[in-house]
Amino acid sequence: MKIEIIHQRRNELLKRNELIFTLDHGGGGTPSRFEVREKLADILNVDVQRIYMRKIETKTGSMTAVGEVNIYDSVDQAKYVEPEHIILRNMPKSEKKE
Repeated sequence: MKIEIIHQRRNELLKRNELIFTLDHGGGGTPSRFEVREKLADILNVDVQRIYMRKIETKTGSMTAVGEVNIYDSVDQAKYVEPEHIILRNMPKSEKKE
């Protein structure tokens, strides 16, 4: 899995960085949101709890996906700004069932 950041923008009003990236996942299906979040956390050296994936779409017939992610200054700010359905989508499956 190879991630390349295409566009990065700072949103001071919402205290977050907004990223658009490409993801090359050759040899397999589209990785889960949590796997991509962990990889981005390693690349950007931030806590995975501050990263919220908005969208990830694989281009038809290719092994390349395009995604949007928001990286907040704090976990509290993320929970205040992000809609409930986005927060639920970014939780690991084990936490959703509880």
